[in-house]
Amino acid sequence: MRILVTGGAGFIGSHLCDRLLARGAEVWCVDNLRLGRRRNIAHLETSPHFCFTKLDVLDEPALTTLFADGRFDAVFHMAANSDIAAGTANVQLDLELNQLTTIAVLKAMKAHNVSRLFFASTSAIFGETDAVLHEDFAPLKPISFYGASKLAAEAYISVFAHTFGIRAVVLRFPNVVGERATHGVIYDLLRKLETDSGRLEVLGDGKQSKPYLYVGDLIDAMMTAWDKADAPFVVYHAAGIENTSVREIAEIVVGAAGRADTRVVFTGGDRGWPGDVPRFRYDISRLQALGWEPQRHSTDAVRHAVARILANGF
Repeated sequence: MRILVTGGAGFIGSHLCDRLLARGAEVWCVDNLRLGRRRNIAHLETSPHFCFTKLDVLDEPALTTLFADGRFDAVFHMAANSDIAAGTANVQLDLELNQLTTIAVLKAMKAHNVSRLFFASTSAIFGETDAVLHEDFAPLKPISFYGASKLAAEAYISVFAHTFGIRAVVLRFPNVVGERATHGVIYDLLRKLETDSGRLEVLGDGKQSKPYLYVGDLIDAMMTAWDKADAPFVVYHAAGIENTSVREIAEIVVGAAGRADTRVVFTGGDRGWPGDVPRFRYDISRLQALGWEPQRHSTDAVRHAVARILANGF
């Protein structure tokens, strides 16, 4: 199978490329290297079944040439701005990198008769609620430009699926942790410790609490959804079991880094930045019914991710 992975040099995209190649696919990886890193895929570039191209998905002529040359069987669309705070600082960012990139990929798929799509979505489409979030939960009231743009992208995918026969799998990610991350709470805390080992500033009050999932478990979830989806347009949720607070993450990071004397300081408020959802809970039973289970509970996933990041560098 010949598969295009957009955003394939990124944190999750590069792990996905690893898995697809291991499954015997021929993988074409494109990335504009805004958040992605060439080093994430350097170990793959000697494979005769892997091809990397630096490409901006919004470059329509380049994307058209890519699809014409690639003759793809499927697309895993991972390219996005996944830095929610950056999207608040630049309100055009998520529109372009999340919504418009998705429309560009859908148009190219239609023009070149590519019939299967995987789309990386997010819990941020729901906004703030105390309810347990199942796939058909409503209303949808995102509070970040990231969440709004991903919701709009999901809507376009639904229309393309029902109008033009594209078979689409949407997986709404939780907070994903692991090596090759370029941002996120663990990455940010480790960077801060590197700068000042005596004081660690943590955004918010530390009570923000979410279900964290190790990247390897997420890739397992993606493959399960991809292999077993039985409808033209289907949505799944993946998450770790239980939640982990930011305070717990700070303690794990400090301990793993051997900085027991570090003073942890919280900036206050119930969230880290505008658009941050302090807590959410997923219903993952739809994906569990297909046979997927996270291998690590949320806090174990955080511990494992911290160890892997420290071992591999960041």
